[in-house]
Amino acid sequence: MSESSHRPSRPLAPGQWAFTRWITLGRLEALEIRHPLFNATLTLQGAHLVQFQPTDEAQWLWLSPAARFEPGVAIRGGIPLCWPWFGVPERNPPEVRKRIHTEQPHGFARTALWRLEDVRENAHEVEISLALDGNDDFADLWSGHALALITFHFSVRGCRLALTTTNLGAEPLALSQALHTYLPTPDLIRTRVLGLGYSSYIDTLDNWAYTFQEGPVYFSGETDRIYESGEPLTVVTPAGSRKLTPVGSDSTVVWNPGPDKAARLSDFPATEWPRMLCVETANAASDYRVLNTGQSHTLGVLIGR
Repeated sequence: MSESSHRPSRPLAPGQWAFTRWITLGRLEALEIRHPLFNATLTLQGAHLVQFQPTDEAQWLWLSPAARFEPGVAIRGGIPLCWPWFGVPERNPPEVRKRIHTEQPHGFARTALWRLEDVRENAHEVEISLALDGNDDFADLWSGHALALITFHFSVRGCRLALTTTNLGAEPLALSQALHTYLPTPDLIRTRVLGLGYSSYIDTLDNWAYTFQEGPVYFSGETDRIYESGEPLTVVTPAGSRKLTPVGSDSTVVWNPGPDKAARLSDFPATEWPRMLCVETANAASDYRVLNTGQSHTLGVLIGR
């Protein structure tokens, strides 16, 4: 997925990092990257990217003004990791659903504490890897044993996420997942998503009916769709455009809560829904994945210019 011939240098021990440092964000431990070319912030809880912006540019991600940085609380905005299932359990395929022992949506990874694996830096890029062992510690929520490794790659051209799951169990493992990317816009009504035209989607607001998309995706209020497409996308807003290039995905989720649902959501000011949208690189609905013992799958996205 790399766009650059520059490779991050050998990892440095904590204290030797040139651009990366530990900080406390609210009540959460986080890593802050202050590079001459870009800034980024991610928390160990959820391996959650909450900020990315090239120097002298606006934040590329939408973060709720009411987001809470507290243990056990999902952060509203940025890029949450939905793993090892996406959405509400009952709407997952049977092979995924049979492993889930809770009604909690979007898995447990977004509120779990990940461990730092690696930091690599050079004059052009920073790369950070975090890992989560989905083992018996989560047995009350899920049956399975898998290793999740997320790698963040930052440069002036954009940010790249790669979430690799390896099945460490003795049986095949079915999972659904998503990189739940929140993007800002000055005006949702004048925003459109290109690249999903002529693909089918599930409209979860219309009793999960299948519908066909013709042309760009426009917004007029609440939107919740699972597209059967893993094609590169362009999000066009009045402030400019952003390209999303997926890897290991044949499904894309497009979401906005609209005014009524926004008023019911936690950590979401009721007036913020016209200023954001989610375009999520996913393995959702029929695009769920099954891994044999020892097998790995990588779900990734490059967010660029």
